[in-house]
Amino acid sequence: MRVAVIGSGYVGLVTGACFARTGNDVTCVDIDEAKIGRLSRGELPIHEPGLDGIVRENIAEGRLRFTTDAASAVGDARVVFLAVGTPPHEDGSADLSHVLAAAAQIAPHLRDDAVVVNKSTVPVGTADLVRTTIAGRTARRFHVCSNPEFLKEGAAVEDFMKPDRVVVGTDDEGVRRLMTELYAPFMRTGERIVFMDVRSAELTKYAANAMLASRISFMNQLAMLCEAVGADVSDVRHGLGMDRRIGKSFLFPGPGYGGSCFPKDVRALVHTCREAGVAHDLFDAIERVNERQQRVLLEKVRRFVPEPLASRRIAVWGLAFKAGTDDMRFSPALPLLDGLLADGAEVRVHDPVAMPTARQRYGDRVQYAHDPYAAAEGADALVVVTEWLVYRTPDFERLRGAMRRPLVIDGRNLYEPDRMREYGFAYHGIGRRQP
Repeated sequence: MRVAVIGSGYVGLVTGACFARTGNDVTCVDIDEAKIGRLSRGELPIHEPGLDGIVRENIAEGRLRFTTDAASAVGDARVVFLAVGTPPHEDGSADLSHVLAAAAQIAPHLRDDAVVVNKSTVPVGTADLVRTTIAGRTARRFHVCSNPEFLKEGAAVEDFMKPDRVVVGTDDEGVRRLMTELYAPFMRTGERIVFMDVRSAELTKYAANAMLASRISFMNQLAMLCEAVGADVSDVRHGLGMDRRIGKSFLFPGPGYGGSCFPKDVRALVHTCREAGVAHDLFDAIERVNERQQRVLLEKVRRFVPEPLASRRIAVWGLAFKAGTDDMRFSPALPLLDGLLADGAEVRVHDPVAMPTARQRYGDRVQYAHDPYAAAEGADALVVVTEWLVYRTPDFERLRGAMRRPLVIDGRNLYEPDRMREYGFAYHGIGRRQP
């Protein structure tokens, strides 16, 4: 099947590459000529495990192409995915200008009976706006459906190739058959494609992210209570997760959620509630807890490192908002680094892949270490921000010997408090019981 993908960012690139891998003829479009040039050479602008090999393989076999010419990509495409960004406005609403601009751009070039698929995360009613935009620019018959993505950064290829579910919003039987055919290679171990009306599909994406964000904020609120009353959140989490009605996923406390989805999607859901005249107290609370939690690591540094911070060296392990990606959008590392620099601290950082991203924001205001131990050399405290595997079982004796003051603030609860004290560290996790 001939497929066009408008937008070659995170979602568009994964979508295009994975559809090409199953034998489709895919063309990805982007307005950034430099990006298209790099992609055409198999050079990826993002870090996503396994994606680079799929892109290069399918370029070589002629099933995946990149272009800035939307007309050539769309003209013979049976399915056109819109996978452009929807950044938040100041009021939390989603900026649909890129989506509607893409719809206007492709409209004159659509073939008869083309299916335009909203892959971007968009508020309820966006499919209607896309349909109106296209209808004003072509007399040809076309269809618009919703197919929100549920990709986790760091595991996006796996999520696409082996999805928990594929949600499609459409009332057209022909579109149902077409989308079933397109996704059939990913459904060989069971039928997981779910059809519903368009507006329900649009809302499902926001609902899913808000639910996951709520679990994170719940555990972070609970971690604060554990610290106050002398309980250990790891034990509480284990007891909660054993309840089959609750489950174990997304019950890990930490320095707050970040990335390109949860923060903006919770805010967009709040805005949608306002527009609909519906109460949004719970969604407000999710966001407030997260905003407070993203400051918890800086507060712990200020509490446990002897003043003044201007004379202290702080090591930071992890910059990306989660392991497996170089994405620092809304990362909890940002308020930590900003606060440390404002306090005059000397900051040394390490991250397996996100240091080039950090350099774009911080330049030479922080020091970039080639390995975790170099970051910790002479440090008055080590702050663990991201749960990269390389940080899970370090050589603690080497680490203690490298640091000036053996203080570890563990934002991901990677280490056991008793074991850390045996190694001679002062240790502070999130919601962990102190002796």
